[in-house]
Amino acid sequence: MARSPSIFGGACIVAGVCVGAGILALPSAGAGAWTAWSILVIILTMIVMTASGWMLLETFKTFPNFRASFHTVTKELLGPVVSVINNLAVYFVGAILLYAYTTTAGNILQGLLGLQSKFAAILYVIVFGALVWWSTRLVDRVSTLLIILMLGTFGLSVYGLVANIDLAVLLNHSQMDESYAKYALVLVPVAVTSFGYHHSVASMRIYYRDERRASLAILGGTGIAVVFYVVWLLGVFGNVPRPEFGPVMAAGGDVDTLLTAIGDTVNSSFVHNMLTAFSMAAILSSFIGVGLGLFDYMADLLGIADTRMGRLKTSLVTFLPPLLGSLLVPFGFVFAISYAGAVATIWTCIIPGWLVIKSRRLQAGRDTGFKCPGGNALAWIVIAFGVLAAIFHLLNMANLLPVYVL
Repeated sequence: MARSPSIFGGACIVAGVCVGAGILALPSAGAGAWTAWSILVIILTMIVMTASGWMLLETFKTFPNFRASFHTVTKELLGPVVSVINNLAVYFVGAILLYAYTTTAGNILQGLLGLQSKFAAILYVIVFGALVWWSTRLVDRVSTLLIILMLGTFGLSVYGLVANIDLAVLLNHSQMDESYAKYALVLVPVAVTSFGYHHSVASMRIYYRDERRASLAILGGTGIAVVFYVVWLLGVFGNVPRPEFGPVMAAGGDVDTLLTAIGDTVNSSFVHNMLTAFSMAAILSSFIGVGLGLFDYMADLLGIADTRMGRLKTSLVTFLPPLLGSLLVPFGFVFAISYAGAVATIWTCIIPGWLVIKSRRLQAGRDTGFKCPGGNALAWIVIAFGVLAAIFHLLNMANLLPVYVL
């Protein structure tokens, strides 16, 4: 009898999907809210996003075919129009993330190699986009090495930061007063992006062939991710005084500016070098991971053959639009990530809540097996959270939300 996959293994897969380059945007996005409010937003988002993943699992269980995909279930229950909207949202999030990673990698490479940032961005996309073009197997091998590098450099850099935490800096008026709370709204769309594992829920169901075990893996994965995020925020906020985030925010929260601010505060070249290595590994890991997902999605959508020439066409469709956007309109890293978070609410909150409500209505009186707790009330809360996250981003775009600047 085949041994059932471990819950911990699945949790690591979910955590790996969550913890990528998005972690680098959290300190800048949370600088206004500072320690207590930022951690509160991260934990609240984790709870909502775990529940929405469970809602997808509950919906999927009504489809005996374990190969049923997010697209198939959405189309079957909510119709082709909603399915198209959901697919467009998935594509947009993938493209905007590639755009953010390309822009940021170009800026970091400019400092490391002395190249002009736009040329560095082009070189970055050509070299690492070629990994995706060559084969999924190569991406798998490179990703494994990058994850090992990320874990090592993250551990060493966070250890250096935590060892130097200044409580006076960390607890700088961090009590939950109104003046700090108002800045927490800007963080919500970025936090949503940091828990965007939902396209992997169907894979978890296939992996375990048991919704209950898959739900435990999802909870474990989001739990691991929230520990990463909280420790990271404590390390950064405990070393870099809040007023010193002014230049970082003025630069759109770009990672290279954040690293400079940390380096200026933490008098350790080792910690700074580890942070730079971690940042590049996180950005590259996320770039090829998101790139591969978007590559496969576009190949399937457009019906492009899996030949060398076909893969070249798919690569151009996948990587060229984000690269052109990066060269022509280089937004700040946090701003781009928040765009992804705003649109990601469609397939991480709104669609899962809608699906489970519809599924329960169709299965009334014969609903057995795994069920997400909270009933339809929780489903409506998840939908409302997604709508509010998108609204917060739109208000921020219109300069109607308070933004921390110095």
